[in-house]
Amino acid sequence: MALPHPKLLPPVFFPPRNRPTQPSPILPLPGNPALRHLKHESFSQLQASAKDESLSTVITELEEQGDHSSQTAEDDLLPRNRQPEHRLSERWREIHGLGDWAGLLDPMDPLLRSELIRYGELAQACYDAFDYDRFSRHCGSCKYNHRHFFSNLGMPDAGYEITRYIYATSSFKIPNFFASSRRPRTWSDRANWIGYVAVSSDKGSARLGRRDIVVAWRGTVTRLEWIADLMDYLRPVAAAGIPCRDSGVKVESGFLELYTGKDPGCLFCKFSAREQVLAEVRKQVELYKNSGEEVSVTMTGHSLGSALAMLSAYDVAETGVSGGSPVCVFSFSGPRVGNGKWKERFEVGVKALRVVNVHDSVPKVPGIFFNERVPEAVRRMAESLPWSYSHVGVELALDHKLSPFLKETGDPSCYHNLEAHLHLLDGYHGRGQRFVLASGRDPALVNKACDFLEDHHLVPPFWRQDENKGMIRAADGRWVQPDRPKIDDHSQDTHHHLRLIGLLRDH
Repeated sequence: MALPHPKLLPPVFFPPRNRPTQPSPILPLPGNPALRHLKHESFSQLQASAKDESLSTVITELEEQGDHSSQTAEDDLLPRNRQPEHRLSERWREIHGLGDWAGLLDPMDPLLRSELIRYGELAQACYDAFDYDRFSRHCGSCKYNHRHFFSNLGMPDAGYEITRYIYATSSFKIPNFFASSRRPRTWSDRANWIGYVAVSSDKGSARLGRRDIVVAWRGTVTRLEWIADLMDYLRPVAAAGIPCRDSGVKVESGFLELYTGKDPGCLFCKFSAREQVLAEVRKQVELYKNSGEEVSVTMTGHSLGSALAMLSAYDVAETGVSGGSPVCVFSFSGPRVGNGKWKERFEVGVKALRVVNVHDSVPKVPGIFFNERVPEAVRRMAESLPWSYSHVGVELALDHKLSPFLKETGDPSCYHNLEAHLHLLDGYHGRGQRFVLASGRDPALVNKACDFLEDHHLVPPFWRQDENKGMIRAADGRWVQPDRPKIDDHSQDTHHHLRLIGLLRDH
């Protein structure tokens, strides 16, 4: 599968928020690459039901406004955005964090922006493929077989092939994360699908300049009650079996339990999420390194998925499963994970770039009072407390109030929404710079699972829906839920790779 090459379209200037505005629909254009997020059925209906003249987007209209009203301000941005893009294959180590992204964030490097959006879309796919329907016998699983995952999501050119699904179980009750069916007979009583491991295809690797192993983690959906329910106290990583000689290296206990918890009686959770990831990453690293290829390991996740991405990246580096390959995390709206000593140890072997919305509450917890922002002396004194946390890596702070598309709202789940973060990335050029869409990514995607776009754009909130909520008409005329192919469980060589890592347990 070919990996889509990010197109840097001419920038679109947006006048200030208080400009007079006419209602302007922003239905997706048929040729817009962002439509890879739409199901094919929905797209065909859209083509059949809308006339060409009604499909002009607000992007086009505001581009015309900018040409007439603010050409001088727009010209300030044209030279940088219209420069030829350097090949990713030549710069991938820099984009992957070799220099801690020094000089790439302000002003924003166009290639880094496109890569951040791409990895964010791989994380977003975890939401789009998850079965939340409590009336479905498959609630809590992935809707699609891993062989057809990206094509079923309208992303046939993702450039990756999924090699393994990841499942998790937990004794914690996490609202809007662990979903369970109301049916008496279900695929699993304890497990939830939590993400996937994917490897770049041959064509994708040629563009990337290396074989990229991606681990994408699912986060929570909308409500944020999990913050209080899951976050409790710091616990040494060594207590959960993660290698670390320093008992002072601690992470949040709820994240750790979710990452390492397992149920020997469950087909899908007889291995912990940790064991599933380590076995698969080791397998793929060994396969491609033995073939003489350069390999990278990239973790991505949003919200709670960001915390799991941080934990797994640390684990992959600390156990040596990466085989010396660079390990990087592209995190979106993630909470703090561990204490100051965790930060120090984490940054020895892992690079992390955290994308946050400054108005989002999740990146501010846990550790509201004792964190990386307090004076060093105070942080050192509070290090022994169970509520002292530190963010890791480099932060890229965005502000949703700078986008003319997004409305003022008191709903914190909108500030936290992943599609909103990707929209903000698309328009970000640096601190103090105007909001200018760089890739033509459709702003309508913001309202897929929230109500954050200005009403005058006429994009309905929560518009992404399965046709007929997954119901089909059977031969006898009744409406039923269709049977699904066998749900992917664990590959038979998992024991082999865990034994080589030294993590073999009786399952």
